[in-house]
Amino acid sequence: MFTQLNPPIPLNVLGKGEGYAIGMIDYGQEHNLIWVTAISETGEIWCAPNPSVRLTKNWTMGRPAPKLPSGTGDRMTM
Repeated sequence: MFTQLNPPIPLNVLGKGEGYAIGMIDYGQEHNLIWVTAISETGEIWCAPNPSVRLTKNWTMGRPAPKLPSGTGDRMTM
C-alpha cells in the first residue's frame, strides 16, 4: 500500500542525508516500511527501508538531533 504524506515529514536517510519523506510504502507483514524521500542537498528521490531512516531535530517538540551511527556520514557513494 502506498500512502502520500501530506505534509511531508523531515527526516534523515542514513548515508544519504536530510530530506523530506513524501510517501510511505507498506508491503505488509515481515517487510520493513519503505520511506519515499526527497533528499534536500541533491534532489534525489530514494526509497529507504525503515531501519535506515531517522527523524530530525524538532525544537518545537523538544526532540534533540538524533545520534547517527558512526561511520554513516551525510553522503554515501553507490
